Amino acid sequence: MGIAAYYFDGKTSRRFHVHLSLRSGMASIAGDISRTCPVADLHVSERLGVTRKLTYADGAFLEVEEGPMLDQFLVAVGYRDPIAIRVHRSWRWGMAALGIFMAIMALTYLFALPTASKYIAKVVPDKVQRSLGKEALAILDKHMLTPSALSTERQQAIVARFQALVPPRKGKPVTEILFRKSRVGPNAFALPSGQIVVTDELVMLLDNDDAVLGVLAHELGHVHERHLMRRIVQSSIVGLASAVMFGDVSTLMSAASGFVLDMKYSRDVEREADDYAIAMMKANSIPLSNLAGVFEKLGQKSPEISTYLSSHPSSEERIQRIRAAE
Repeated sequence: MGIAAYYFDGKTSRRFHVHLSLRSGMASIAGDISRTCPVADLHVSERLGVTRKLTYADGAFLEVEEGPMLDQFLVAVGYRDPIAIRVHRSWRWGMAALGIFMAIMALTYLFALPTASKYIAKVVPDKVQRSLGKEALAILDKHMLTPSALSTERQQAIVARFQALVPPRKGKPVTEILFRKSRVGPNAFALPSGQIVVTDELVMLLDNDDAVLGVLAHELGHVHERHLMRRIVQSSIVGLASAVMFGDVSTLMSAASGFVLDMKYSRDVEREADDYAIAMMKANSIPLSNLAGVFEKLGQKSPEISTYLSSHPSSEERIQRIRAAE
């Protein structure tokens, strides 16, 4: 009986009902059209949804529905789908490809992204970093910070002592220490511009200028290593990658995935800044107990809910690292 198919002459859109059969290396059709040719003269297309196309040398072709009979015919003529098609149809190959893709993504995330971000951060012009810092500070002053209530003499004393400290390595960046009252409690942070903001609440909580110097040394480490610029670059890349992976399904999901992926970098740069502060305090003969005391008091004031979901290492971990360096 043969395999039901449609025959097209390649010149018109008219289709002819035929049946395809195979005998002694010859492919024959019978029905509205009769034709016989060597099997080797037929070009078998890749899958086209539910049909397969078999083309003659003169441009005429057959459209045949996929199914067991066609599969038997293709086996008989020695046809095999290209390897790319076979891989695509195999769940084993699919899982292997997914595993390779995930491994490449992991290696990129762990090694290539930090290296690239560090290089990019170093070549960003100072003018750009100053502009970013200025805009960030303006927003913070508008929504979160108010003028400091500390006396001018207290502020100047802290700044003078800090500026007199010797950095742990050459190339100390230009910094500006700014004091502010905060609506979110004790805090200190550095901006890409080199400005270091210290809140009154932190100064009062620590009640120890040597401890405040440890905090400033930590923030100087962020500035010196251009951590803020690296974070901006990394967050942008991670956010873009998340958007590409998640598409427009959910802006919130895309942002959340970027946040979770970026947390590892946050913890890493905090450890680098801690190491910088440790080296700076040792270089200036300031007891490291002052730096450890910072995290003890901050831990008592606002204990971490979850080390894993925190953008900083836990207070306990940081204190242990400092104690080990004494």
